[in-house]
Amino acid sequence: MKKTAVLLYPQFSEYELSVALSILMQGGKPIITLGSNTEPIRGESGLNCIADLSVNEVELDDIDSLLLPGCMDISTLQLEESLLDFIRHLSAKGGMIASISSSPYLLAKAGVLKNKKYTVGLPLDGLKQLGCFELHNYLDELVVVQDGNIITARGRGFIPFGICFGHALELNFDENWY
Repeated sequence: MKKTAVLLYPQFSEYELSVALSILMQGGKPIITLGSNTEPIRGESGLNCIADLSVNEVELDDIDSLLLPGCMDISTLQLEESLLDFIRHLSAKGGMIASISSSPYLLAKAGVLKNKKYTVGLPLDGLKQLGCFELHNYLDELVVVQDGNIITARGRGFIPFGICFGHALELNFDENWY
């Protein structure tokens, strides 16, 4: 069975992953954690994690989906070309990409939000300043927007976000658990 890649980076938001990870586990979907490298990564609440592999080491043929948490300052990753390339390649292969909170910025930066409806946990003025978002495709939705292989949500919508991701991957799980 192909795996879901979980992208980790400094100050990632642990709680935004909680329901999605639980649903992946319930559905028997294997995961692999990825980072820019395999150095310890500290989440925003202080949890230290070590990625299984760097995005440069993973075999793209082993991955069919990607889960991206938000983080305190996502703009610190704008120059991480290896992360952006990984996102581009997975999207081009039709992989399901679920992105919450501030992480749709990475999707916009990678160019995979072009012609896609999305939401994001950043203020509209901030989106204008960043200059990589198609503002006409922005939806002011609190919870989840799915457009093709892209799922986006604001951080507060982490429960329906996880459920939507589980359904998109056609996993068998107890939705009422959450």
